[in-house]
Amino acid sequence: MGHTWGYAISSFFSSTPHHCFLHPFTTLLCIIFLLCSTTCHSIDIHPQDKVSLLSFKSWIQDPDQVLSNWGSSNNNCTNWNGITCDNTGHVLLVNLTSMNLSGQIHPSFCNLSYLEKVDFSHNNFTYPLPVCFGNLLGLQAVDLSHNQFHGGVPDSFVSLKQLTELVLSGNPDLGGPIPGWIVKSLTVLNLSNNSIVGGIPACIASLEALSHLNLSRNHLKYRISPRLVFSEKLLVLDLSNNSLSGPIPGKIAVTTEKQGLVLLDLSHNQFSGEIPLKITELKSLQALFLSHNLLSGEIPARIGNLTYLEVIDLSHNSLSGTIPLNIVGCFQLLALILNNNNLSGVIQPEFDALDSLKILDISNNRFSGDIPLTLAGCKSLEIVDFSSNDLSGSLNDAITKWTNLRYLSLAQNKFSGALPSWLFTFQGIEMMDFSHNKFSGFIPDINFKGSSLFNKRDLTVKEPTVAAGNVQLSVSVIVSDNNQSSFTYNLSSMVGIDLSNNLLHGEIPRGLFGLAGLQYLNLSSNFLDGQLPGLQKMQSLKALDLSHNSLSGHIPGNISSLQGLAILNLSYNCFSGSVPQKQGYGRFPGAFAGNPDLCLESSGGKCEDGRVSSEQGSFFGEDGMDGPISVGIFFISAFISFDVGVVVLFCSTRARSYILRTKV
Repeated sequence: MGHTWGYAISSFFSSTPHHCFLHPFTTLLCIIFLLCSTTCHSIDIHPQDKVSLLSFKSWIQDPDQVLSNWGSSNNNCTNWNGITCDNTGHVLLVNLTSMNLSGQIHPSFCNLSYLEKVDFSHNNFTYPLPVCFGNLLGLQAVDLSHNQFHGGVPDSFVSLKQLTELVLSGNPDLGGPIPGWIVKSLTVLNLSNNSIVGGIPACIASLEALSHLNLSRNHLKYRISPRLVFSEKLLVLDLSNNSLSGPIPGKIAVTTEKQGLVLLDLSHNQFSGEIPLKITELKSLQALFLSHNLLSGEIPARIGNLTYLEVIDLSHNSLSGTIPLNIVGCFQLLALILNNNNLSGVIQPEFDALDSLKILDISNNRFSGDIPLTLAGCKSLEIVDFSSNDLSGSLNDAITKWTNLRYLSLAQNKFSGALPSWLFTFQGIEMMDFSHNKFSGFIPDINFKGSSLFNKRDLTVKEPTVAAGNVQLSVSVIVSDNNQSSFTYNLSSMVGIDLSNNLLHGEIPRGLFGLAGLQYLNLSSNFLDGQLPGLQKMQSLKALDLSHNSLSGHIPGNISSLQGLAILNLSYNCFSGSVPQKQGYGRFPGAFAGNPDLCLESSGGKCEDGRVSSEQGSFFGEDGMDGPISVGIFFISAFISFDVGVVVLFCSTRARSYILRTKV
């Protein structure tokens, strides 16, 4: 999950009157005026502050020379990179973020007695946090995030009575317990992505001004005290990715009609028990993350009372029962993620009221029944995962109304009937997985001009880092100071089609082999026949599995041009002829096992029998990725132990027809 804290620093034009841009001559006068205001009326840096900064610079490694204008002969404060002074020349702000600086902070830096804000984030500073920061009594905001500081948070910080923002996140070796001295004035406290240990002290709730608290990705453990109840001013509470245990407190924050929690993230912990009913009283809540815990019981029936909710993620728990119909009260919902639970029942027709929904993931549960026609009303859907349930029936036209689809998985269910003609017509589709069902009939023979991603090879797109068969989805919610949240998600997957393990027969449409943008194609374990056309047009192809079918004829010509092809499986078909190594097939030993009439040319030019192979050369990954959406695509079983006679029998047209009629 992503959360962002930062500072807004005014740019040059942000304070420029709008009328300065109404006329070219007026614009020129305004620019001259502004330039004079920054140069003609420049301020000399205070001599004592200058000495402190030069001492600080002497201990810093600056490979990019970003502090080269910090010099003894330069007195103009406006010419010192990252420095802002008041009208007396005293330094108020030091902003050195993302300047590739490293080293140790010189103690003389703490002589900047007028300093209000320090931002050293995204550098490589090391050593413990400076104890002398406690001497900077005027400090209001400190951001030392994403460095290499270590040790603990010094007790001297207790002297910073005016401190409102303390951001120390992203220092992996910064540890120790949560400081017990934290002042009454803090509004933002971010200690995420560190090595903080111990429990969460109940006294932290006494910070009545606190609006953002992020303690995620640490080593916190133990139960949360029932006395830990935050004030209504707290907007963001992120305790995710720790080892907190026990029940979720019945009341975690005070809420009013106008103010209260906007984001609550308790995911990736060890919380157990039921979801407390009091959570449904947090009426300002816009994002609720409780995934990857040990929660049981049912989803609270009054969840629909949270009318501002945009994201619900309850995945990877042990929740049971049905999805409460009351959830349609969350009419602003953008993401409903409930995968990997023990939920059951049917998909309610009334869910079409969630017409803003972009992500719907109910995979790996026990839902049954069909897809209601009324779901056509969910026209905003982009990611739909119904895989690994007990859903059945044929595909209806409701899915055609999801015109923004990027990802659709119906894998490992009991769907049946013919594949509809609209199957490949979605413009933005990236991945379609209908594997492990009972679909029958032919693969629709259309022109395959639907998805631009299937058809076009885009060399500017960054290649996905996920392996074939895995999809990663990350959801981010950023909360601003005005109580508004911003929802984004990132989908990382290969572009592909998986129709494996069904009852499909007939020839493979030639159009499938002309899709230049397709990265994987899995049609294995069906009853497909006919010949295999050339693969040269599939320039993006990384994985191809056509095994366990009845394909015949010769292996297509040279595939040397398919440099990205890493996985190839044509085993257990009825191919014949010879396969020369020089055409690029030598990279895939075992890819032709179980083709009794196929001759495999060896390095010495001899012909080897293609009936059996000692090993299968290419496998798709067996380990699924852990994430909001995780599907197993391209599961390939070699069945090397099959008798050759069975393979020959399967290639018989008469025997193949009998098997097709009796397969269940």
